[in-house]
Amino acid sequence: MPHRNAPLTETGRLRLARCVVEDGWPLRRAAERFQVSPTTAKRWADRYRTLGEAGMSDLSSRPHRSPRRLPTRTERRIIKVRVLRRWGPARIAYLLKLNPATVHRVLTRYKLARLSHLDRATGRAIRRYERCAPGELVHVDIKKLGNIPDGGGHHVLGRQVGRKNRGVGYGYLHNAVDDHSRLAYSEILADERKETATAFWTRAQEFFAQAGITVQRVLTDNGSCYRSRLWRDALVSAGIAHKRTRPYRPQTNGKVERFNRTLLDEWAYARPYRSEQERRDAFPAWLHAYNHHRGHTALTGKPPASRVPNLAGQYT
Repeated sequence: MPHRNAPLTETGRLRLARCVVEDGWPLRRAAERFQVSPTTAKRWADRYRTLGEAGMSDLSSRPHRSPRRLPTRTERRIIKVRVLRRWGPARIAYLLKLNPATVHRVLTRYKLARLSHLDRATGRAIRRYERCAPGELVHVDIKKLGNIPDGGGHHVLGRQVGRKNRGVGYGYLHNAVDDHSRLAYSEILADERKETATAFWTRAQEFFAQAGITVQRVLTDNGSCYRSRLWRDALVSAGIAHKRTRPYRPQTNGKVERFNRTLLDEWAYARPYRSEQERRDAFPAWLHAYNHHRGHTALTGKPPASRVPNLAGQYT
């Protein structure tokens, strides 16, 4: 396929070649007519004489010979190590005494999935899914986060001083993310006990209800608060089904796990805060931006609010 700045399409090449070969135009006149160089006009005319109309298509730029390409046996060893050990290019290169860039090219040429796209337990590509409507499934999780001492932690004061200020406790981010829209509700709470988690879910459910979302199912890990009778009764009374992930399979709850990482990168560690209160004061604005303004790659660059028409004005 010609690139967007190409002066000639396949049809234009054919017309140019016929003008030269069949109509007897001089190369310079044909080149001026089709706004290309005489060298280009000669190339397409020669192609037409040799291959006919089929010669107007682009040919592969791959060389006929690659004398410096790795032997097939070495490529097979690279693939074997990748499949069996699930190592990256650098570790494979160290083992086989190769250049990491060479190993990367081999993995790319054979279209092997990235390690981040593989299930850690089985080595198979993770099957992506998405619920058809908001509320069909909500992912819930807790993220433990160290508090920042007054005056700042090591990001502000440096490693040596920051170490002395440890021991100021933790905050617990309780998060709920809708599977279809990625709409998120989050609170920073003091602990992860069953009473705290259940009270959080009650408020999260109210938030989703105000946005016009009726929650049908909740997915959590196997934390003790999610195995409690208090949590179970809260969901049963609301007519919500509860599902738990398999042990040691956090990727099953991947959407909220990804939200946790985004939260850390774009809020918790986005800048050097001088106190825990300063960081917490910045949290509501960040969460609003996440839901209403931040483009999401899984939503073709649109924010979660684009999939929840009733969200306008909420969570301000």
